Amino acid sequence: MKTLKLILAGILITVFASTADAQYVLDGVYQKEHTVKRRVIPYAHLREGDVMWLKRVWRRMDMREKINYPLYYPVSPINDRQNLFDVIREALLESGTITAYSVGPIGTDDEFTTPMTVEEVKNLLSRMDTQYVENIETEEFEEVAQAIEVESSEILWYEIKEEWFFDRQRSVMDVRIVGICPMKNKVNDFGESQGPQPLFWLYYPEARFVFNEQEVYNRQNDSERRTLEDIIWSRQFGSYIIKQSNVYDRFINEYKSGLNALLEAEKIKEMLFLQEHDVWHF
Repeated sequence: MKTLKLILAGILITVFASTADAQYVLDGVYQKEHTVKRRVIPYAHLREGDVMWLKRVWRRMDMREKINYPLYYPVSPINDRQNLFDVIREALLESGTITAYSVGPIGTDDEFTTPMTVEEVKNLLSRMDTQYVENIETEEFEEVAQAIEVESSEILWYEIKEEWFFDRQRSVMDVRIVGICPMKNKVNDFGESQGPQPLFWLYYPEARFVFNEQEVYNRQNDSERRTLEDIIWSRQFGSYIIKQSNVYDRFINEYKSGLNALLEAEKIKEMLFLQEHDVWHF
């Protein structure tokens, strides 16, 4: 009897050990610890008295540009990578580590005035779709409502609000992102595109702690992957200017169109470059 018990105990231990090994299979040749243990690089201390010049600028990132692919792909999360929107959604709905701010009734509020609850974000990231399904018993078509979540592939743009300034204490022209806003393609009932639709604003100094924990793809070397924060911090993304602070508080497309709007954006970009150059002119 004792021998039988020992045999059964040995079998159970073997089964549990094999199950545990199956749960902790290492998909790679080493355990990644670098990104997990990294700390966010703190901003340099800035005094109001040291800011000699400042200009607020709004940009738009198009995820269809090749340089922005590391932020857009993978469309669906995989074992070691998520795209930017999936990271944002997880932080908003699951961990609650960042806060979403409403864009207002007409989508123009970018001043972080109205925090959104988790339920409000959930409702914003899903839509109700009605379909007619045949009932097997009655052989009649019945109306069925189904909730469809916004896919990360639908987020084709991000709007960025940033401030360029010259710090005389460090003698440098610097830039800091204030907020970031994911935008999806708005489609009417006829399937026609209505242009970018802002979803919510994120306060970037808060969100960067979340972005610092997520790796992105490195085309050259898989062992030297950077994080979302590294990409944005080093400005390795493509964007174009859509607005600068002005007395009318209007966007470029409100007073310029077509090629003239692109030229106006380049003019603002050149102004930022020349401002730093002129400071060092003797």
